[in-house]
Amino acid sequence: MPRSTVARIDLDALRHNYRLACNRAGSAHAMAVVKADGYGHGITQVALALAEEVPRYAVACLEEALAIREAGLRQPVVMLQGVHAEEDLDVCRQHGFEPVLHGHHQLGWLNPTGGHPDFWLKVNSGMNRLGFLPDELIDVMAALKAKGARSGLQGFMTHFACADDVDSPMTARQTLCFEQATAPWPELLRSVGNSAAHFIPGQPLFDWSRPGVMLYGGSPLLDKTGPQLGLKPVMSLEAPLITTRTVHAGESVGYGANWVADRDTRMGMVAIGYGDGYPRHAGTNTPAAVKGQRIRLIGRVSMDMLAVDLSNAPDAKEGDPVELWGREVGVDEVATCAGTISYELLTGITARVPREYR
Repeated sequence: MPRSTVARIDLDALRHNYRLACNRAGSAHAMAVVKADGYGHGITQVALALAEEVPRYAVACLEEALAIREAGLRQPVVMLQGVHAEEDLDVCRQHGFEPVLHGHHQLGWLNPTGGHPDFWLKVNSGMNRLGFLPDELIDVMAALKAKGARSGLQGFMTHFACADDVDSPMTARQTLCFEQATAPWPELLRSVGNSAAHFIPGQPLFDWSRPGVMLYGGSPLLDKTGPQLGLKPVMSLEAPLITTRTVHAGESVGYGANWVADRDTRMGMVAIGYGDGYPRHAGTNTPAAVKGQRIRLIGRVSMDMLAVDLSNAPDAKEGDPVELWGREVGVDEVATCAGTISYELLTGITARVPREYR
């Protein structure tokens, strides 16, 4: 019999979060970002759950776009990282994928004679990862027109560097830069809005927003949790208590003996660890929950298990499910304790943790 460690996926919560993104996007449409295996939730199940409401999906790469087609879905799929080889453009054309082109080498691959897919152009407004600089756009657009490839261009995209900090002036600077750079082509679509941008007061989202982590209940803002933003947790990560015992004052638990009981403490071992994707750096005092009671981790997380202090849950026993994050304990809380972000936690759950959908 397999262990009962599981990631429970609430698809109604997913749909709630997408609708919230649509509401906050105002007049903009919202393309659902389902890259990284649907942020660890399962790209096929996530895409199917949103199929009746989503007009466009967004992924990072070709294999993710193909997974959406293999699920039988026909909506356009935007490939945010573009293509990595010339022959990929033909695959995009055949399947209705829309790559985001960000370099001159990719523009050189466009072949209007043989047909090419619809595509977007990435504008580097200050993130300095990918994209054409604003002062390059005039020449880029002229080159596309000269080779007859202008007809496939859907519009322009950029990406914000500091939108998670609503007080950062950089988002406004990037918005202005992008708006001015693309102004000569008002007939083309524009997209700037990651999850965080949906929560910045007065932030323009133009034609298409791109909600990502907010769809899965994680907060895109530095100083807020998902529930504080009206988001519902989609993944509940659970694992069973496999033993309980009393650790006496002065005794330690786990590798490095870095937690020592200062009093007699009832503790339990939980069947999950960093081999399952639970963060190793989530140390003592990271919250968890059992039987509706919040408890805490103690000591180091091991590959296959971790220890918890059961002082606040005196009735907990072997076999009881422990929530590592979900409705009782927010994934953002755990991420803060581990010195990371909810994006990493959600996408990091490994394949040996089965997903259970409801």
